[in-house]
Amino acid sequence: MLEAAMPRIAPLDPPYAPDIATALAKWMPPGAAHDPLVLFRILHRNPELASRMRVLGAGLLAHGRLPVRDREIVIDRTCARAGCEYEWGVHAAAFGETAGLDPEQIRATVSGDGAPWPPKERLLLSAVDELHDSARVSPRTWDALAEHYDEPQLLELLVLAGWYRAISQLINSLEIANEPWAPAFPT
Repeated sequence: MLEAAMPRIAPLDPPYAPDIATALAKWMPPGAAHDPLVLFRILHRNPELASRMRVLGAGLLAHGRLPVRDREIVIDRTCARAGCEYEWGVHAAAFGETAGLDPEQIRATVSGDGAPWPPKERLLLSAVDELHDSARVSPRTWDALAEHYDEPQLLELLVLAGWYRAISQLINSLEIANEPWAPAFPT
C-alpha cells in the first residue's frame, strides 16, 4: 500500500502542548474513537484562526435549525461538488447513517442521481448545485425551498453550503489525504 503524500502544511503530532490538546478535544465529539482529524491538527498551526473557525463550524453542526438529515445532504453534496473527498468521507462515515442516509443516497450525493431522493431532498441537491455553479439560488428554487423552510433555516442553508465550500477549498488546497477510516468517493 502506498503511503499518502504529506499535506502542504504538516499537521501537529502528539504530544500536544496542553492548550492545543484542550482545543483539539473541543473539535472532536465526546468519546470519539479517532484521533483529532488531520484538518484540525493543521488548523492548530494557527490556534487563533482555528478557534474562530470552530465557533461557526460547531454552531452549524450542533446548534443548527435545519434537520440533521437535510444538513448532511447539503454538506455531502457541497463537498462532492467541490471535489473534496476528505470532508465528504468524514461526513459520510461520521454522520451519514445517523442522519438516516442509506448507502445509495450517500453515493448519490456524489453522482447527483436524483432517483433515491424524495422531492424535498432533490430540491436541496438542486440548491447546492446552483450555489456551486453560480454562487446563487434561482428564484424558482428559492420559492420551492421557502415552501419547506422558514427564513432562519434558509439563511442557515446558504451559510452551511458556503462554509463547506470554504472548508473544501481549504482541504483541497492543502492536499490533505483522506482519513484512514473515511470512505473515498464511490466509483
